[in-house]
Amino acid sequence: MRRLRRSQAAAAVLGAAMLASLAACAASDPIVVGERPHSPTAVTGPTPSSETDPAKLALDLSSLPGFTPPTSEGGGLFSRSILDSSGKVTWKVLDGSNQVIENYDPDQQVAFGDSSTYTTIPGVLTFRGNNYRDAPVYGTTDVTQKRLQVAWTQDTGDVYAEGSHWAGAGWTGQPLLVNWPKATKQAMGLSQAQIDDPDFVEVIYPVVDGNVYRLDLATGQQTKPPIEVGWAFKGTGSIDPRGYPLLYSGMGLNQNGDATGTWRYRIFDLIQNKEVSGWDGSDAGAPRDWGAFDSSSLVNAATDTLIEPAENGLIYKVKLNATFDAAARTVSVDPEFTKLDYDTPDSSRHGIEGSAAAYRNLMYAGDNDGNIVCWDATTLQVVWVRPTGDDTDASIVLEDTADGPFIYTGNEMDKRGEGKNGASHGTVTIQKLNALTGAVAWTYDIDAVYNKAVNGGLMATPVLGTGEVSDLAIFNIAKTGSDKQGTLVALDKKTGTVVWKRTLAHFGWSSPLLLTGTDGHSYGVVGDSSGLLHLFNPNTGEDYSTLQLSQNIEASPAVYGNMLVVGTYAEKLYGIRIS
Repeated sequence: MRRLRRSQAAAAVLGAAMLASLAACAASDPIVVGERPHSPTAVTGPTPSSETDPAKLALDLSSLPGFTPPTSEGGGLFSRSILDSSGKVTWKVLDGSNQVIENYDPDQQVAFGDSSTYTTIPGVLTFRGNNYRDAPVYGTTDVTQKRLQVAWTQDTGDVYAEGSHWAGAGWTGQPLLVNWPKATKQAMGLSQAQIDDPDFVEVIYPVVDGNVYRLDLATGQQTKPPIEVGWAFKGTGSIDPRGYPLLYSGMGLNQNGDATGTWRYRIFDLIQNKEVSGWDGSDAGAPRDWGAFDSSSLVNAATDTLIEPAENGLIYKVKLNATFDAAARTVSVDPEFTKLDYDTPDSSRHGIEGSAAAYRNLMYAGDNDGNIVCWDATTLQVVWVRPTGDDTDASIVLEDTADGPFIYTGNEMDKRGEGKNGASHGTVTIQKLNALTGAVAWTYDIDAVYNKAVNGGLMATPVLGTGEVSDLAIFNIAKTGSDKQGTLVALDKKTGTVVWKRTLAHFGWSSPLLLTGTDGHSYGVVGDSSGLLHLFNPNTGEDYSTLQLSQNIEASPAVYGNMLVVGTYAEKLYGIRIS
């Protein structure tokens, strides 16, 4: 939805006494402990497959449990019943000229492999790293002192738009961390030292001031001048998973002070350090006149296909026709478009803000009307729809288990509060769903506050435990109990029951992450709206230590090894060393 944001003001520099006070406050946040019946004793689940051939990966839709063919309504319009509802979802497929394709049945299958096969390039190349949206961290972290320390900062800027102030890096605002192949570094004209260094990692960070920053992860020094676009990025970009020097990222706002621009999804050539292609968000075929792109795209490397849900209500399937010649130092794209346009009885807003997850040829996202939508990446057929009761912006996380694939999702307090004066409360529902059928595995309900400017509920993408916490799913839920507080809760993956629940003095929209230590233990990190970054024990929810940054941490961090990067509303990007 079109949402106003306010910066959560905090002192730019805090004295030692203030830091100690905040750390003590965080340490005393109440923690409720429940039972833990499925504490892992060994690694479970299917062995990851290295298969990447879409023809072998694609699921035959007719083989899905309970699947029935859609109903043709004529003229290229199709429908099917919505799960546990008397309503129907209808959809049509459009070509690049917005002409209806009556029976879209392409020859080329589009299907993603196991999340470990999304890219062979070391790093975090899209929001939460891959098509399962479960890897915001690359590599292991050597945690000895259990401390967070600022290693470097990069100043950014701000914009005024939609009657509000937007600064630094906002939701979802995750940085991209890339250990490029040597040939790609040479093609991009990086320094000889960077080309020769196999450990060199570049930070690619499109942020609110309308610039794409390129930084050395180790030092924070700029590797290239910022790419100046002039219009805010709110979501997270994507790097081409083939190691091509291409960045994909869309506008989040089309206003900057008194100036108004054209909505656009942008494709950047990182050799020339400039935009070279893209498309308009003000699409004549769209059901909604709001052309923002907060979703972080997935690129299916095997088929050269990009998938990008948009806030205008369309889901774009883009044949990139991308080529990269490292020796000639050239990269190019020539996009061809197909679009999915769907509608439900609840579709008063339209649009998707979260980033789509993918299991083989099945893709998933929540929309502004509160629907969880599953569609086929090949035919763009809607496979199932499940209503949640309210706006669903947090990206879905997928888990492939011995019992089959499941998705984790949750809604917020938004539509249900419209038109109400003053504070109002409502139930936010966290759900685990069968990814093949949309059937509910379990639900967990929690009270949250409606706030027109800054939504309560699940805005942060959950993190799924591995290793010693492989039985846990951890959710950061905003504005629970009050307009200020939040809740960090670990739920048992099998049952949805509370293993531990912690009240946070300050809510957060920033997505938590889990580190795998070189010692074999797991460590959690989450930021909040006061600018406090917590390093916590995911087994108990207790903080090991905290680090006070300046102003709201609304963006989600990413980690490579021992370095974490995140932006805040203080108009700064931070490189933080974990020790």
